Amino acid sequence: MLKIRFQRTGRKNDPSYRIVVTEHTAAPQAGKNVEQVGSYHPKTKHTIIDAEAVKKWLSHGAKASGTVHNLLISKGIIEGKKVNVLGKKTPIVKEEEAKEEPKAEAPDAAPSIDEVQADAETEEVPAEETPAEEEKKEDAQ
Repeated sequence: MLKIRFQRTGRKNDPSYRIVVTEHTAAPQAGKNVEQVGSYHPKTKHTIIDAEAVKKWLSHGAKASGTVHNLLISKGIIEGKKVNVLGKKTPIVKEEEAKEEPKAEAPDAAPSIDEVQADAETEEVPAEETPAEEEKKEDAQ
C-alpha cells in the first residue's frame, strides 16, 4: 500500500520536510520513494504541493498520513475533517470552544470542584479512632 507522508530533511533544529509517496512498510529514507510531491518548512510555514500529483496518487489508492492529511485539508487540496494526530491522552480542543471567551459566573452559582476541594483541604477533620485506640482510652480511665 502506498502512503503519502513526510520525509525529514534539513539540519538539526531546523527541520524541513519533503512530501513523498512511498511504500508504507519502507523507512522514509532518501531516494527510496516513488515520487516527491511537495515540501513543507514548519518554521516559516512555507509549503509547496503539487495538487494534481497528490490527487492522482489518492485516486490510485494511496493513503495520506495523519499530519499530511491535515495539511492537505488546510491548504484546500482535499476536503473532509481533520484527524487527531495527538496521542489518546491529549484531549481534542474544538475550534469553537477555543474561540469562546470564559463566561462570568453568577453570584448564586454553585461552587466549582476546585473550590470544594480547596475548602476540604483547609478544614481539619478529626480522624476516626481505631478499636485498639478506643481500648487504650478505656484502660486508661
